[in-house]
Amino acid sequence: MPLTLTVLGTASPHPGPDRPCSGHLVSGGGAEVWVDAGPGTFAALQRHTDPARLTAIWISHLHADHSADLLAAAYAFAFGGMTPPAPIPVYAPQDCARRLAGFFGRPDVGFLKGVFDFRALYDGHEVRHWNLRLTARAVAHGTEAYGLRAECQGSVLAYSGDSGPCAALTELAAGADLFLCEADIDEHRDGEQAPQVHLTPEDAGRIACDARVRELLITHVGPTLTRAAATGRAAVAAGRPTYAAVEGETRTV
Repeated sequence: MPLTLTVLGTASPHPGPDRPCSGHLVSGGGAEVWVDAGPGTFAALQRHTDPARLTAIWISHLHADHSADLLAAAYAFAFGGMTPPAPIPVYAPQDCARRLAGFFGRPDVGFLKGVFDFRALYDGHEVRHWNLRLTARAVAHGTEAYGLRAECQGSVLAYSGDSGPCAALTELAAGADLFLCEADIDEHRDGEQAPQVHLTPEDAGRIACDARVRELLITHVGPTLTRAAATGRAAVAAGRPTYAAVEGETRTV
């Protein structure tokens, strides 16, 4: 199976009509991984695969617009007839299981073990499922947050998660065939202290250029920008093919 990316959602910081928050389906080498679980993405996921057959779930950070639909998945898997044949590995920041348990008013996470197998991410975390390798790098977002590098049979997809400009993000994207990158803000605030926690379109484009990626795919465009404007501005800085991520589209990397 070739490495593919299916866009489930791109909205920031809340979902809109027909536009869920951040979420993606990464498939390749026999594996299917739900990458980020923003509100609305669990429903979108069901258009493309049976969620109970997911190989893994990978969460970049625990802000609600990237993780809240884990709650929907928990209900589906535990109570909705979508019970997976074995607990699904969930690669996420350390506190993910406790926060999810809190939605149910439970002091422990043991009741989730029948459907989720939580595994903490860290900088440099690497795991292989079949012929798909996933590598995490810690990025700058003011909270525990990771970018993702997915590799399969010589193809490379890099994903920024949410991040400000940082060396780790450029290293993560180095030589990628496709770089899925946020462009959340129109401009940095005057006097904003480092580390900055989001990217402008120009930031995304410069990182793509420095990392020498083949194509740039802009996502997570915030309310002060349009997708068209963000993509156009990023393209000027990137100097390479640049597109907007659109819900429902699948790209072969």
